[in-house]
Amino acid sequence: MDLLSIGEFARRSRLSPKALRLYDEMGLLVPIRVDAASGYRSYGVDQLEQARLVAALRQLDISLIEIKTILGLDPEAAAQRIADHWATAETEHAARRNLVGFLINRLNGRSSPMYDVQTRAIPKRSLLCLKRSVNGQAGAWALGKEFVALFKGRHAPHMNGRAGAPFYIYWGAVSDDSDGPQEWCRPVPDEQAEALAAAFPGLSLRTEPAHQEAFVELGPYGQASGPQWQLLSESLHSWGVERGVQPSDLGVRCTYLATPSGTEDSVPDCDFAVPLR
Repeated sequence: MDLLSIGEFARRSRLSPKALRLYDEMGLLVPIRVDAASGYRSYGVDQLEQARLVAALRQLDISLIEIKTILGLDPEAAAQRIADHWATAETEHAARRNLVGFLINRLNGRSSPMYDVQTRAIPKRSLLCLKRSVNGQAGAWALGKEFVALFKGRHAPHMNGRAGAPFYIYWGAVSDDSDGPQEWCRPVPDEQAEALAAAFPGLSLRTEPAHQEAFVELGPYGQASGPQWQLLSESLHSWGVERGVQPSDLGVRCTYLATPSGTEDSVPDCDFAVPLR
């Protein structure tokens, strides 16, 4: 097999030696041979194609962890994974463009098209909650999976309507540079709250006071990127300012109402809400 020095391989693959060492440590691009005495790395010519693929995927801002997953797939599945990534990236770009337009209009004193904002009354309710600081979207998803897993295979009553649907509170911004606390909440019947809290020791029990909410419907699944969440929050804030209504300190949230409730075919119908004073 024809071998290339790390310097030659770096030149031909357009990857730096520093990057190649990192990719080796992560198992993305492992050299064919490593000298036991000097640690000198040698690569095979046939590894150049994979190296170029890694370089191209990094130009698409795909994380190294995701690239490692893609490299482990067959070509068709890898292609679909890349297509899915790009579709998400385009959605996020559109959300950023909308947020930029909203901010420019606001700073120039012009009103921007608003979402269809509605209001509703939420009664006092008992909540089983899981709260934690998380980093980035991956951390937020992990918290959601942990919350759902706590209820899997165990009985817990389902309450009706929006007031009885599980919801997710953004106590702070979630991004790579912000680990704002996030909280998953599930309303439970008041008369069963203490018993359910004892049955789910991983969750905390608290009571949320009755309040009004301004909300925007997101539809089935309700997936949204960080910029869209920001735009929703800014839009609801502007809606409140125009009407002299202030948000409360109960935290902005996303509510997930599954219909039909509690079945494998459930599709959550989501909305983004801001509690009001």
